Amino acid sequence: MIYLDNAATTGVRREALEAMWPYLTSHFGNPSSPHGVGEVAAAGLEAARRSVARVVGGRASQVIFTSGGTEADNLAIKGIALANPRGRHIITNPLEHSAVLESIDYLVRFHNFEVSYLTPDEYGLVSPTELAQLTRPDTTLVSIHYANNEIGTVQPIRELAAATTAPVHTDAVQAAGLPLTDLGVDAISLSGHKVGAPKGIGALWCRLPVEPVLHGGGQERGRRSGTENVAGAVAFAAALNASLVDAPPDLTDFITTVLTIDGAHLTGHPTRRLPGHASFVFDHTAGETVLLELEQRGIICSPGSACGSGEVPHVLLAIGLPEELARTSVRFTFSPVNTREEVDTAAHAVVEAVSAVRAIGG
Repeated sequence: MIYLDNAATTGVRREALEAMWPYLTSHFGNPSSPHGVGEVAAAGLEAARRSVARVVGGRASQVIFTSGGTEADNLAIKGIALANPRGRHIITNPLEHSAVLESIDYLVRFHNFEVSYLTPDEYGLVSPTELAQLTRPDTTLVSIHYANNEIGTVQPIRELAAATTAPVHTDAVQAAGLPLTDLGVDAISLSGHKVGAPKGIGALWCRLPVEPVLHGGGQERGRRSGTENVAGAVAFAAALNASLVDAPPDLTDFITTVLTIDGAHLTGHPTRRLPGHASFVFDHTAGETVLLELEQRGIICSPGSACGSGEVPHVLLAIGLPEELARTSVRFTFSPVNTREEVDTAAHAVVEAVSAVRAIGG
């Protein structure tokens, strides 16, 4: 089997497993407990917080550990918007993950916020000029992802942040391996299982006050209640640092081979894209049948976001693809453990799979 669905989730890195093991065994205490076992856990948690802060170029006190990227997005958007007195206007990109779009929709429906949407081009890029034009004195938040999970396009996030006077949040959940320092933003959402940590851990770096989404014991300096996942935080810090060192294989030859298929189209920007990410649509071909053919050949991939399984990808519709073509989407996302040989094997398997599907009229 060749696993090429790393944008959905990655395998846990050895570095993460080794780092977290003591906090699942001997150092298992509650970090809020006022005794030696709890203090050891608290020290591990704070070491992980400092490590994440170094990666994003912020202070440890600005890192809030969460249950994952979805909670980090919810806390950033609801938390900043409800704590910030600037106004009730939000700007975002229609290509955002549902965690962002639905958090904004919540603010619109229950707190009378107004939302303006940027206009992505055919590659999914949004314009700093348009962002500047949409920014108003009452714009309380701008939320634009760093990299798109479905088409792999990487936004010019520094230029976008510089184009607006409003606070900026970026969902960097899919930005594994990209630099996270000096982005010019005020908040960054991260997720552990996209970089080789276990599922169930994430973080929000935020240098602005936030209104808590979860209330209770007042953990995370009162910004996110709930007993902290110490082992997860330690694993996340280890995996996040490792993700900056290694990289997935180059996909130039993979993309070139797949594009030899008649009617194959690369989605997303041809060069401003995530390393290890390649997504395609195929004229007059059933994408789900291609996925099945590939799995029979030992290639595991996906039609797009795991969170929108079974739906027409809203990202592809928003960049102008007709629904019939959008339904043929197939996404390949490689990790550093994938070899050059696996890249070549997968490329030829795609050619064979699409040919097989078309031969049976799929």
